[in-house]
Amino acid sequence: MLDHILVEAIAALRRGLESSLLERHAAEERFQLDVMLGDISWETSYTLPFEGVPPRVQADVAFDWSTWSQTAYRSWKVGDAGDDPPEIEIEVVLRIQRLALQPDALAVLAALPDEGPGVLGEPLEREGPMVQQHLDPAAGTAQFAVEVSYVGLARLAVEVLEEPGRLDAHLGPLGGWIATSLVRLADMKLDFVPPEMEEGGLR
Repeated sequence: MLDHILVEAIAALRRGLESSLLERHAAEERFQLDVMLGDISWETSYTLPFEGVPPRVQADVAFDWSTWSQTAYRSWKVGDAGDDPPEIEIEVVLRIQRLALQPDALAVLAALPDEGPGVLGEPLEREGPMVQQHLDPAAGTAQFAVEVSYVGLARLAVEVLEEPGRLDAHLGPLGGWIATSLVRLADMKLDFVPPEMEEGGLR
């Protein structure tokens, strides 16, 4: 059974992202169930408008809804709540990619805030950066990418469980923060590889 509060949280975040004029990559959205453990995860990707393919900058957002949180939520539904509220684990990965030259990862880190916003809990903690290199042996070229992650927990207090509409006020601002962070990355003076080409023009 898919818990109603998780669906509400996903919808609230989507509204925040789309009201910030970010564009969703539908092909990148995934909803997964761990059949062995029962954990549920949802992942999506958003970019700035009018980016190429692949985009220069993007945000990958993931929610993890553990079996423990599912049990805590259902216990609350039947009036048997414990001391600890259910939690949604949040990860936001900010990525700048399609780079033509080895990037200065510390410069990328300096363009981003030290921590993310608080979402029903402590501020999201920053992790990384991580540099990736993709080689194309046939063309003899390389592309680079840098990722910086922000992770934390959204603790669903009783007032939120009783009124899921409150999630818009808590998760909505995350969309604006992500949009601002992507703009900061896109504004960096870096050399990018052109978007992929298709017959008939740019893809």
